[in-house]
Amino acid sequence: MELKMKLVSPLEKVFLDEEPVEKPEAGPIEGFQNETISFQVAFSLVSPDARLWVWPKIDSPLEKYVRVRTVRHVPVRFTCLPDSGDNYLRKTPGLYPDLLRDIVPKKLHAYGGQWDTLWIDVEPRGEVEPGAYPITITMLREATGEELDRLTVNVTILPGELPKQTLIHTKWFHYDCLAHYYRVPVFSEEFWRISENFMRAAVRRGINMMLMPIHTPPLDTREGGERLTVQLVDVYRNGGVYSFGFDKLRRWVDMAKRCGVEYFEAAHLFTQWGARATPKVMATVDGEYRRIFGWDVPAGSDEYRDFIDAYLPALLAELKALGIDRRCSFHISDEPHEDQLEDYLRAKALVAKHLEGYPIMDALSNFRFYESGAVARPVPAIDHMDEFVAAKVPGLWTYYCVGQHRDVSNTFMSMPSSRNRILGVQLYKYDIAGFLQWGYNFYGTQYSDYQVDPYAVTDGEAFTPSGDCFQVYPGEGGEPEESIRMMVTCHAMQDLRALRWLESLRGREAALSLIDEGLSEPISFKRYPKDATYLLNLRRKVNRAIVEAQTK
Repeated sequence: MELKMKLVSPLEKVFLDEEPVEKPEAGPIEGFQNETISFQVAFSLVSPDARLWVWPKIDSPLEKYVRVRTVRHVPVRFTCLPDSGDNYLRKTPGLYPDLLRDIVPKKLHAYGGQWDTLWIDVEPRGEVEPGAYPITITMLREATGEELDRLTVNVTILPGELPKQTLIHTKWFHYDCLAHYYRVPVFSEEFWRISENFMRAAVRRGINMMLMPIHTPPLDTREGGERLTVQLVDVYRNGGVYSFGFDKLRRWVDMAKRCGVEYFEAAHLFTQWGARATPKVMATVDGEYRRIFGWDVPAGSDEYRDFIDAYLPALLAELKALGIDRRCSFHISDEPHEDQLEDYLRAKALVAKHLEGYPIMDALSNFRFYESGAVARPVPAIDHMDEFVAAKVPGLWTYYCVGQHRDVSNTFMSMPSSRNRILGVQLYKYDIAGFLQWGYNFYGTQYSDYQVDPYAVTDGEAFTPSGDCFQVYPGEGGEPEESIRMMVTCHAMQDLRALRWLESLRGREAALSLIDEGLSEPISFKRYPKDATYLLNLRRKVNRAIVEAQTK
């Protein structure tokens, strides 16, 4: 029985029913001494009716730095919105490659007439000397050890280490989804253990800012509804006087620091889509534990003003004592619309006197919010950036979510990986200070009406195109399982770091010239090469320029 193997770029998505095309023009597999270098190996049995347990064996001087995972295909029903345009791999429902799973014995099949894939990472961790290293992947018959096929890949470790990431990068962490999925009480020891696993995985892939649930974040919640309480600050009201307990917040900050989190964003102080109401806040009132704020309490109420006047000063004093207050940002309301500007301004006025000198940032795309002075740090959607770029907004951020489905970068499963990875180049070219995406691990439906199994439902029950709600899957034992999209975003962050490094060595113009070199039009957020080869070639040119600059 014959098995065939093919080397595949990390920017290709290999579908079960489509033989991948090898692209030797993509160039060598290389990276610096502290980056994650990835490639794929696709395999299939020649006989169309065959199926077989197989096992990949790795032989390499780099063996201890090599991780092999299998690419699992997941169900995709909602592929894209009707007006999404082109630059999609497919728009039909089916099984799409996405989940990356560590391989255990008796868990890897080869099929005739179908193409499966190994995702292979080389992570030298600064411990490997520069040079070219062979990696031989041998596919064995699991039962007997018989060799079915082999493929040797040369990986080059380049001299030097990528500089630290300067971009502030957040993907919103949904603590309630972990508690629901793993069926553990919030703030139980198991909850803390699982949360730390997911947080550590996020930081490892370039997420360096973490959403801090000082109270339950008022995100994706149906009006009148509420999400599971994940409030870190204990609130007490006795005889009308507020006091606060910070034990859980202190434990959370300690955990975040252990994981390597550098920046923090406090949960939004008002409800999503216009700041009309108050977030869910639980309190012990004269001995009774109950909800004191939520959708039923208007944002501008005297009750909430009294609460804010006690809550924010106490919180800021605690954050200062923990040594993180100057690394904290605050939110008013997520995604307000133009006709909600006055509501937003009223809400901001309620808290502004307490937050003077602290960054206030919100995802909003209407330029009037910035122009009016309502928000000094706007986070416009990536398809609404032109006006903000033209205005030279200092410290500009951007974000994408379900609405950014036409022309621009995003992480839908139906999109090519190059459309995901181009983000790093764009963030560099436009000197973007921060990037936000709302769904690191959202395993719910629209408005959080109920929870779903993300292995079976990848679109939040027709909430968003598959790939928007989560970047990691909730694996066994409370360990996150990564996705192709998560890894490709990590590569985008590495591209950004490489460009920053080149700038430090040769100047910004040298880096920018490589980005647009040979293109018919300059790269923008909506116009960029769709061929994955562009990105691979660009990294090779950037790498060469860095190595040359270091040797002179």
